[in-house]
Amino acid sequence: MMCQDNQTKVLEIHLLGVQGLDNFKPLFFAILLLLYIAIVTGNVSIILLVSTNSNLKIPMFIFLQHLAFADALIATCVIPIMAEIIIRTKKKMSVVGCITQMYFYFNFGFVQCFLLAVMSYDRYVAICNPLHYILIMDRRICFLLGYGCWTITWSLCSIEFILIFQFQFCGPSDIDYFFCDLGPVMQLSTSDTSIVQWLDFTYAVLSTFCALAFIFGTYIYIFMIILKISSSTARKKSFSTCSAHLTSVAAYYGSLITIYVTPSNELSPNVNKYSSLLYIVMTPLMNPIIYSLRNQEIRQALHKKLRKIAVRSFR
Repeated sequence: MMCQDNQTKVLEIHLLGVQGLDNFKPLFFAILLLLYIAIVTGNVSIILLVSTNSNLKIPMFIFLQHLAFADALIATCVIPIMAEIIIRTKKKMSVVGCITQMYFYFNFGFVQCFLLAVMSYDRYVAICNPLHYILIMDRRICFLLGYGCWTITWSLCSIEFILIFQFQFCGPSDIDYFFCDLGPVMQLSTSDTSIVQWLDFTYAVLSTFCALAFIFGTYIYIFMIILKISSSTARKKSFSTCSAHLTSVAAYYGSLITIYVTPSNELSPNVNKYSSLLYIVMTPLMNPIIYSLRNQEIRQALHKKLRKIAVRSFR
């Protein structure tokens, strides 16, 4: 669909962010900057710990490394632009740049769904079939599952975004949002978006609800097995191996439901924008904290690494 004679083709999109922050811009910017530093530091620390510590090179931590990588990337994809909008009040982006940001945002978001599902399968094998765990979750399977999540996600998103790159924008150029999300961009487009809407719904069902159903199914079976264990100490130990992953799943899907399932508040247009911070900021921030607090191996590896750094610094 081409722009009509009385319409101007839009080449730049203006992100408006949140209006009325004049008195709080420095504070909001400082908080966002500190959160971003914490997100990158925490997730990169997990990546480095798993990469350099032989005790952590087991399937659960290899998948956690993938998850930390996705968390760091989704934050990097969005937060710097959000910070710039706070300072400048408005951010100009080319249409191609806007759609490109949205493409990476969706990739890094969808891959987390698949990774959390794969991690639940890992817990299922570890608890329900412990004698064959090493055989089932060998290095080749871990490689296929981990990188398979990325391959599937990039393939699905590429199909959808090939269509989105064909969109025409011939009217308004303002998006009242922090970043380029699919909903606001499709509202701005003058092209027929029905196919993309159908694809997006299909992908959401596949990557979000099917993955969540798989996680629920595996944990129902896991809990049934755990409850059959006669020793209370063994039951507690089995539950503890799942607690970090379950907390991460609750944080991730809780934020998604808050943004995309809960009806928006018509009296406050900024509610949905602020709730998106839960997904973009809080979930990547919480995952390193969750696994550091709830996982003994991560804590031990971190303490060991910090001791080495302290010894070297005092020599």
